[in-house]
Amino acid sequence: MDSENTPPVSTDRFARKKEAIIAAATGILNRRGVKGMTLADVAASVDLITTSVTYYFKKKEDLAVACFLSSIERFDMLITAAQGARDPRERLHSFLRLHLDLNRRVRLAEEAPLAAFADIRALKEPHQSQVSDAYNKLFRKVRTLFETDFDRAAANARTHILLEQLWWSSNWLSRYDIEDYDRIGERFFDILANGLAVGVVDWNPALVRLIQLPPVSHRERARDTFLKAATRLINQNGYRGASVEKISAQLNVTKGSFYHHNEAKDDLVVACFDRSFDIMKRLQSAAMRETGTQWQRLCAAAAALVEFQVSDGGPLLRTSAISALPENIRQDMLNQWNRVSDRFSAMISDGIAEGSIRPIDAVIAAQLLNATLNASASIRINREANGERAAVLYAKPILMGLFAK
Repeated sequence: MDSENTPPVSTDRFARKKEAIIAAATGILNRRGVKGMTLADVAASVDLITTSVTYYFKKKEDLAVACFLSSIERFDMLITAAQGARDPRERLHSFLRLHLDLNRRVRLAEEAPLAAFADIRALKEPHQSQVSDAYNKLFRKVRTLFETDFDRAAANARTHILLEQLWWSSNWLSRYDIEDYDRIGERFFDILANGLAVGVVDWNPALVRLIQLPPVSHRERARDTFLKAATRLINQNGYRGASVEKISAQLNVTKGSFYHHNEAKDDLVVACFDRSFDIMKRLQSAAMRETGTQWQRLCAAAAALVEFQVSDGGPLLRTSAISALPENIRQDMLNQWNRVSDRFSAMISDGIAEGSIRPIDAVIAAQLLNATLNASASIRINREANGERAAVLYAKPILMGLFAK
């Protein structure tokens, strides 16, 4: 019998080596994405030659699938354990504690890293459907936290908000010592479960209209059209799935026309981020000029940003594209993201000082809020809502608590 067609014997040694390959590949996958990961790089990281890795995974795509499925399985174990708690709030509390403990063990190198799920969209069929089916099953399992109290759209939005917090938390948790995780976990849960408001308040945010820029030239308008098209495609297909050909085809222009307006794809993505950050900062500034309390201004900013996501000018570029950028560019984009979060943090701190916002951790609250507003870009894809309904689905739960009616 041909040994190349014979499945490898399942032994402890084989299983350990396979897990080591998946762990190494996950780290590379998170840094370079599906298309940037190579079997040669994975092999070198575990002191093997490339042909030895193909003994375990014939193709790079097979290895990427194994990375995603392994991480999904680990999250599934967390929610399964949390489902034993007595009520939805306690289940959420347990889920967050278990997630933070897993993150702690990853940072201590006691466990393999978790895959960043945003790059699932870079997989081709049938691999993408295989991973997406597993992820959707996990999503439905987490949704059980909210299904008894909310309709399907509201439960879906809250599940999306919660999972977005878990995926994004690895980016801001690294700013803290692991010895502080217990304290951080309690603050994390308190904000998600109870929101930011003092006492019982109505959801009635003032509408903040996006400040219009002065008239621009035809060339600048044409470039903005490219930026919106690229943003939508990257959000839908991932950074590497949104090719120059696809962007040009959506706009019905040639590749030559694309490069007339954009020097390279990385430059275009940076420009998309710059546009998104500029819009966010302008809306924050507009909200800060509104009359009322800091709580009312914060609600106005959050509602306006979610409404922008489903407007003709939206959406904003998802932060999942950051991980696919070259490292020197990636850090600058993260710095800009943190500056937007820091402005929310300042608004929250001022609200705490004046008494319109509960005494909470303003830095963590700002990260959670910003991640939720980022996640709301998916409303356009899912077609769940528009306008004010979109703000009710996404801005209201993060500001008033995931269990607020």
